[in-house]
Amino acid sequence: MPLQNHLVELERKHQALEREIQDALNHPSMDDTRLAELKRRKLQLKDQITRLKGSHAVMH
Repeated sequence: MPLQNHLVELERKHQALEREIQDALNHPSMDDTRLAELKRRKLQLKDQITRLKGSHAVMH
């Protein structure tokens, strides 16, 4: 998969997790463990996006 397509897919997943987190915050019955997991996954995606963008910048 070309790097740009991979970045777009990661950003799409990141945005979906952001929406899911916002929905969870609007429902006080949300399990704190589940919310923490969503935030952890979102951070991992953000880190991966940042690394890929950094490596992409070095290539050019």
